[in-house]
Amino acid sequence: MKQLNQIFKRVFTKELENSEKTVYDLFQWQIVDVILKNYKTGETIFEMKDLEFPEDYSQNACNIIATKYFRRKGIPNKLGYEHSMREIADRLVGFWADALMEEGLIETREEWQIYYDELAYAFLKQMWAPNSPQWFNTGLMRNYQISGSKDDLYYYDEKSGQVLESEDRYTRTQASACFILSIQDRLLGDHSISEHYVSETKLFKGGSGVGTNFSNLRGVNEGLTSGGQSSGMMSFLQGLDRNAGAIKSGGTTRRAAKMVIVDIDHPEIETFINWKVKEETKVRALGKMGYDLSMDGEAYQTVSGQNSNNSVRLNADFMKAVLNLKNEPDHVLKLKGRVDSSVDRDVSVKELWHSLNTATWECADPGIQFDDLFNAWHTCPGGENGIIGEKGNRINATNPCSEYAFLDDTACNLASINVFQFFNSEDNSFETESYVHLVGLIQCALEGSIFHGQFPTRDVARKSYLFRTTGLGIANAASLLLALGHPYDSPESRALIAGLAGLMTGVSYNVSGLMAEKIGAFPMYKINEPHMKKVIRNHSRVAGARNDAFEELYYEPIKVNHQLLKKMGFKEISLQLKEAWQSAEEVGEAYGYRNAQVSVIAPTGTISFAMDCGSTSVEPFYNHVVFKRLIGGGSMEIVNPVMEIALDNLGYSTREISEILTYMIEKDGNGYFLHEGVHGAPHIKSEHLAVFDTANTISPMGHVLMVSAITPMISGSVSKTVNLTHEASVEDVENIHLLAYRTGTKAIAVYRDACKASQPLSSGMADDTEKAIEDYSYEELLKLVKEGSSKVPNRIRPEGMRLSRTHAAKISDIELYITIGFYDDGGIAELFVSTDKEGTVVKGLLASLSKSISHMLQYHIPPDQISKMLRGQKYEPSGFVSRHPYIKFAYSISDLISKVLDIEHGDFSNCQVKPKNFTMMNQANLVHKSMADGIIVSDYNQNPQGEILYGETCSQCGSDRLMRNGTCKICLDCGTTTGCS
Repeated sequence: MKQLNQIFKRVFTKELENSEKTVYDLFQWQIVDVILKNYKTGETIFEMKDLEFPEDYSQNACNIIATKYFRRKGIPNKLGYEHSMREIADRLVGFWADALMEEGLIETREEWQIYYDELAYAFLKQMWAPNSPQWFNTGLMRNYQISGSKDDLYYYDEKSGQVLESEDRYTRTQASACFILSIQDRLLGDHSISEHYVSETKLFKGGSGVGTNFSNLRGVNEGLTSGGQSSGMMSFLQGLDRNAGAIKSGGTTRRAAKMVIVDIDHPEIETFINWKVKEETKVRALGKMGYDLSMDGEAYQTVSGQNSNNSVRLNADFMKAVLNLKNEPDHVLKLKGRVDSSVDRDVSVKELWHSLNTATWECADPGIQFDDLFNAWHTCPGGENGIIGEKGNRINATNPCSEYAFLDDTACNLASINVFQFFNSEDNSFETESYVHLVGLIQCALEGSIFHGQFPTRDVARKSYLFRTTGLGIANAASLLLALGHPYDSPESRALIAGLAGLMTGVSYNVSGLMAEKIGAFPMYKINEPHMKKVIRNHSRVAGARNDAFEELYYEPIKVNHQLLKKMGFKEISLQLKEAWQSAEEVGEAYGYRNAQVSVIAPTGTISFAMDCGSTSVEPFYNHVVFKRLIGGGSMEIVNPVMEIALDNLGYSTREISEILTYMIEKDGNGYFLHEGVHGAPHIKSEHLAVFDTANTISPMGHVLMVSAITPMISGSVSKTVNLTHEASVEDVENIHLLAYRTGTKAIAVYRDACKASQPLSSGMADDTEKAIEDYSYEELLKLVKEGSSKVPNRIRPEGMRLSRTHAAKISDIELYITIGFYDDGGIAELFVSTDKEGTVVKGLLASLSKSISHMLQYHIPPDQISKMLRGQKYEPSGFVSRHPYIKFAYSISDLISKVLDIEHGDFSNCQVKPKNFTMMNQANLVHKSMADGIIVSDYNQNPQGEILYGETCSQCGSDRLMRNGTCKICLDCGTTTGCS
């Protein structure tokens, strides 16, 4: 059996043995300027210069880290703010190493230094990242003597056996992003409705998320002890929703992250299920009256229920009835008053089930949580008193993104490993030993964060000490699968990702057991010992380390396919997975565990950007074209570089790869992509098409099965959304829910494309399927030329990848965004005009005008002639122009467009303000080519790709590129997230 000190060895930093170098000398460093602008107004909202980052970091990662995580006040250096990743690494890793030494897990200064060097190296190498609160809070007192004032934070003092209030904000760390709070059916007092407002507000203020099961609250018309009748659970949910919305708009950098859960037998469950459906109906009605339908617009701000993720908790009896509906279609469920049986009533299971699926189909809410599945894998069903089945000892709720699931009034600090960093492209292997080593290091860091942590409520502080849950997860899984050439929806991919998740969890529990050997198991371990050992054994069976029968499970979990792992060349993962769980069992039998839970699959949010991940968590790619905003205001679109690795591994030649990638970014004159990914691309073999499937082309069942494969290999749950096309039916949603339950998924969320009134969309493909002559592909045109056809147009379309610049302007109450696209030589190739007025006639007319002008430009009509035609046209809106640096007045939108065209070919004579300096666009001078045949990849921005939510804008930077990420959302430009990771 291993000893804990065997973890403290040099794997990444062997070069530092017997050396005077530091870990920071192992990196090449670059100096970077970070400037963030509001994409609507053009206003600079953030600027820091001369910042220091490792050389391998993309500009995007530098932007995200500087804007989100560099401490900007009170730093005792000449700048007054953090300016280097050295500083971040030292304050974080130094804090954890100090905590582990104080806790007794690190014994010598040599162990301290090795641990520090190894974890700092992996952190700087973007192999892993902790959740956001760690970046915000950890180590500020240690490194800079920034203490902060008392902030109602608490910790459990082991010596006195009491929860104490922290002396200040930063001597300890508030490291947790995920919270589960309880609520009792009373207005005042501990855990009351009134206190819940305060507790949620404290968590939202700190950027954390909170989930609560509100089923304790009595239903409408239940009797009150003082006489009269209750206003009901829904009335309080609406009030708490408004509270969360007010905090969201109150100046925080990210909105409130909130999960609302209600049990299926609550007397107001039907109203809860249809809450958001009815609110969406109101939004659409307001839209017809002319109100703004964007997510930040007046229509959505007017209705309720928009500040939380909603989930229904389904119990085993209900699901048993659902599965038997063909035999018993008239089965009923009793809805039970919480304190008053006079409101009890029977409802049809069939109708309730249909209502639930229909609501999810209509507006993506509510999601579903399977109560019996969560509790079947519950390591601590005895809670603090050993009473199995007691409401307070069950898993009743999750955090907002559904990955952390444990006892009420607990918290979890998260971290994620960038699995693509362990991919060796030279031989397509996975560096298993390094991965295992890093898992152990991180598990120690998360434990240290609990030991020297603090929490926003007394109960959470006490329970965090008693149960010590941690949440390590993985990120960038889709990049690894794509590079290897495996379809996301395949047994191979499920085997690999489940294997990696299982290896992570097994090693974490093993290390947790080694920590228990040294300083003791978590205080409530003995009460829960038989139950936790049972869960560990069931995990071990899924991992293939045991061959006996599962204990107390009504279903057969999906086991890791070791035969496939070996066939794929991952024999080492297979061996290490079995060994990790055998060791976890052995050490648990001997010493117990230091942590009641150790792993989750979080959406990874902002930290994915910080790690330069190409994809978030275990989500697939949404598409394989990456949108790149340039600091100067332009933009470009290029193909995800992992595509090149995948195509090479699949046997395509350099020339074939070049032609495939060029095909993928071809656009029509109106800026729409001509092709759906690689479908129809030259050279692509039909048997390889599935490798390049994306979120919306992967079978919904493929999404579900990936979650089902991972779930029994982690302690918590998987935050993931199943994508459906707009044409999907209610029956499709029902089938997803049924498959999820039958295959062991604990929670599932479904999103049908464009089911929201704000019209979240889209692939960027034109809706018009009829192909005009000008939209022929290069190959088709070449054929026409060879045939001598008279149909060959003389239109010159821009290359598949080109630069553009966007001009933001506002006339009257209409915001306009005029984007000019350029040929390689700097000539104007196209023009697009968009507006913030969603669903209006104006928007449609502007789209038509854009297409007409773009075609005129591509048929060689000079920009100055087009400008002359548009100049001086008078119609509303007209008058004063704001937000544009040079144009201050226009007679109409057409007149404004003419001035923009003038500017872009060097004529400022019609502008009210003349610039001192203005850079003309010339793509050839701004980028370089990495391949002889011309695929531009130098400005790849490794943004995680997801479902772009058009109609929504980022509250931080104004970008319109929000992406669905798990059950939450994230801005692709600045990293602001609505989640808690």
